[in-house]
Amino acid sequence: MEQRALDFLTSLLDAPGPSGFEMLPARAWRREAETFADDVRVDVGGNSYATINATGRPRIMFAGHIDEIGLMVVHIDDEGFLSFDAIGGWDHQVFVGQRVVLLGGEGVVHGVIGKKAIHLMEDEDRKKVSKASDLWIDIGAATKAEAQARVRVGDPGVLASHVQRFPNGRLVSRSIDDRIGAFVVLEALRLLAANRPTAAVTAVATSQEEIGYSGGGARTSATGLEADVAIVVDVTHATDHPGAEKKKHGDIKLGAGPVLSRGSVVSTVVFERLLEAAEAEGIPYALQAAPRVTGTDADAISTAHRGVATGLVSVPNRYMHSPNEMVMLEDLERAAHLLAAFARRTGPDAEFSPK
Repeated sequence: MEQRALDFLTSLLDAPGPSGFEMLPARAWRREAETFADDVRVDVGGNSYATINATGRPRIMFAGHIDEIGLMVVHIDDEGFLSFDAIGGWDHQVFVGQRVVLLGGEGVVHGVIGKKAIHLMEDEDRKKVSKASDLWIDIGAATKAEAQARVRVGDPGVLASHVQRFPNGRLVSRSIDDRIGAFVVLEALRLLAANRPTAAVTAVATSQEEIGYSGGGARTSATGLEADVAIVVDVTHATDHPGAEKKKHGDIKLGAGPVLSRGSVVSTVVFERLLEAAEAEGIPYALQAAPRVTGTDADAISTAHRGVATGLVSVPNRYMHSPNEMVMLEDLERAAHLLAAFARRTGPDAEFSPK
């Protein structure tokens, strides 16, 4: 991956932006988009858009959600300790012993997640699974008033984790789910800006996927765009680690290329077009079954407005929903090239209704 792309990806991953509070990474995404897209904008729901060839046909949407799981302050006690709850789907055990970054009204506030030391626990308590309600955040305040001067109830935060490069082209960070999807769709648009298709293509960094029980930003953005076809880019569980159940979750490896989903939500026409593009371009890929919902923005987009022919391209990811997720950079590049190839092969006469 070239240094420019790596710098952009790092800026996205390091910017704290839990669901509903995606402003910092979204601004970084739009700044990058403005260097090559014809039109860049943001809507009231926090979705960011970058478009090329707006009058072309069909209307293609590339979507990757830019929010991440996080936490929120729910109470400040008399001693200045903060109670918190999760934003999105956490294994609460991950919270124990972590440092946090809170987005206070006056700027970033650093804290640590506290738990009673093992020496002070009874034997029965040592065997219990920790919950967020058993933990607290310590920002170093001595009183409630001191804490309230720095944070308010409702302030969001993320675990304090930053990008690290690992051997063999691997990258470790929090927020990989799904900041890398937002990265891939914009990199695909960059490729298309240099060699334009006949289609109108809009990359969207969608909001609130991790809490999008009614569709989040994916549904509203797809409806607003009146997209004819959409490709969602998200992460999927890599199963190339100890204890993975391949019979249940598939044989998914880091570095083996993007993963193409098949299932009831995924358009069979779009899937076949993605498959053809991958094979024509010599892009390695894996297949994954999604017999019901996909658990991604594809579920919401496929039923937006009159319905959208939707495909799902995933990037293998180890240790999902932790502060140390792991992907392979080559998989991101291959995914971007696949999306660009799909768009170039999709002309105004493309038909997406299944026959």
